[in-house]
Amino acid sequence: MINLQKIKPLKNEVLEELGFSWHTDKDNSSYVSDAIVKITQDEAEAYYEAVNELYDMYAKAAQHVIDNNLFFELGIPFNLIEAIKKSWENDVHWHIYGRFDLAGGVDGKPIKLLEFNADTPTSLFETALLQWAILKENGMDEESQFNNVYEAIKENFKRLITLFESTDDFEKYYEGWKILFSSTQGNAEEEATTRLLQQMATDAGFCTHFEYLQNVKFDENGIFDSNENQYEYWFKLYPWEDIAVDESELATTLTNIINNQQAIVLNPAYTLLFQSKGMLKILYDLFPTSPYLLKTSFEPLSQVKYVEKTVFGREGANIKIVEKNGTVADYNEGPYGNYKKVYQEYIELNQDETGAKYQAGVFFAYEACGLSFRKGSEIMNNTSKFVGHIIV
Repeated sequence: MINLQKIKPLKNEVLEELGFSWHTDKDNSSYVSDAIVKITQDEAEAYYEAVNELYDMYAKAAQHVIDNNLFFELGIPFNLIEAIKKSWENDVHWHIYGRFDLAGGVDGKPIKLLEFNADTPTSLFETALLQWAILKENGMDEESQFNNVYEAIKENFKRLITLFESTDDFEKYYEGWKILFSSTQGNAEEEATTRLLQQMATDAGFCTHFEYLQNVKFDENGIFDSNENQYEYWFKLYPWEDIAVDESELATTLTNIINNQQAIVLNPAYTLLFQSKGMLKILYDLFPTSPYLLKTSFEPLSQVKYVEKTVFGREGANIKIVEKNGTVADYNEGPYGNYKKVYQEYIELNQDETGAKYQAGVFFAYEACGLSFRKGSEIMNNTSKFVGHIIV
């Protein structure tokens, strides 16, 4: 059973002052829960160790995919394969941040990987900022949480320059390189998240600028803002798979930019390998005895309850839960049905006394750096609630 502690929610006016405007769902209920999850220090450390190990496994699995040309198995669009290989070969294409979704981890339940949102993960703003504000508002110790997301990502921006050297040497190596940050216009959550990342990079010491995606200019000589200023780095909160499918000309241009070393795109193209849920099957093939992995296949599983997922998809769309006898227990429709399917053994999520389900999310930026939870039904979707935590 999930152990909860009731809190005094932050007022909408306070949330909006922080830049958090998506606080109310369509049914007028609050997106941020009025309770937080209580965890122990041992549970926090277990999440930390699990995610660090899982990331190492993903890196080995990515090398395996590249060495054995398994891109088709993962549903990787052909027009990004070259960009993936090129970005993987050179350490300057640094992975800034991602989020692991996990079952278990509290109340004695084992931690199990559900998927890795490696390219454009949501809930960064909530995890990095709101949890601190919630604890402060309720007179709790703000340090009593597994949450170093802001500082960790700031340090990871520095590693764009120092790579594996100490980030203390950032100013020694930094030569004024600029990062352009972009999101689509009209999506408040994506823009706020992108601007938060921009602030982290600014705090790290970079020259930064923001430009909406539709105003960014690309050619084989590089990436430019609307005033024709050129940038060495471009961060886009826009999925690589959407670029491949919906913006094929841009995919070709970005591949040429990467090949010609005219700019570095963040998150790198190789994070599309991590983002593909097909990697869950590759991981299980490579590490079948890992305590963190669930049995996964490209074919429906027999004699076990399983979850059918598309290799790319968001917010619980196109997810199907199937009983041992083949009966569909739950299904969410969505726009990703044309993608290849993957089949993962079902695992029960932790739940509270009302029966609501909880899924853990742990951000990774060079190392595991922050925990939060989503509360919802059997399939987490865009109606699930954000839930903070406290270590007790």
